[in-house]
Amino acid sequence: MAEESIAFFARVGIARFNLPEKTRELSFFSEDGHFRIVLVRSQDVPTYVIQGGADAGITGRDVLAEGGYDLTVPFELSFGECRLCLAAPEERVTAIRREPHLRVATKYPRLTMDYFYRNGFSCEVIKLHGSIEIAPMLNMADCIVDLVSTGATLKANGLAEMETILESRAVLVVNRAAYAVQTRRIAELIARFQTALTNQTET
Repeated sequence: MAEESIAFFARVGIARFNLPEKTRELSFFSEDGHFRIVLVRSQDVPTYVIQGGADAGITGRDVLAEGGYDLTVPFELSFGECRLCLAAPEERVTAIRREPHLRVATKYPRLTMDYFYRNGFSCEVIKLHGSIEIAPMLNMADCIVDLVSTGATLKANGLAEMETILESRAVLVVNRAAYAVQTRRIAELIARFQTALTNQTET
C-alpha cells in the first residue's frame, strides 16, 4: 500500500514525494514540516502506533482483524481494496468441501482458525510468510487462505476461490491516547483526510 498511501498524502496536501528506488531512507517530512511520514510494512503499522512510535498510521483492515489491536479507527480510506479468501486447487474444490480435516496454508492463522471453527471444520494451520499459493502444489496443504485482489495469481497457480472470509481495504488507525487528547496535529490530520475523502466521493 506504500505507493497508494503516498498518492493519497499528495492528494491530501500533506506531502509530495516519490519512493526512491536506490535508497534506504524510510523517513520523510511533509512540506510544511508538521508531519513526519515513516514507511514501514503494513503488518508493523499497528505496533508502531500502539507503542507510540507514531500517532497514526495507514494499514489494512485484514491486519487489524488478524492482530486484534486496540486502536481507534476513525474511517476507511479509498484504496487498498482486497479480500481474504479460501482457495483450493481447481480440481479439488468439490472434494475439499467434504473433508473433515484440512491442512491450510496462510499468513493469517487467527482469522483462518476462527473461520474454520465457526463453520464446523477441523483444520491444521501451516503458517507461511509468502508464496502461499504454491503450498498445495507441493502437497504441503490442501487449501490456502490469503489476500486476493484480482485473482490472477491464484489462477496462474491453478487455484480457485471458494469463499470470501473478509473484505479489506486501507484504514486510518490512531493511537487511543493521542486521539483522546485530540492534539492539534491529530485533529488536523483527520480533518484533511476527511476532506479529501468527501471531495473524492463528490467527484
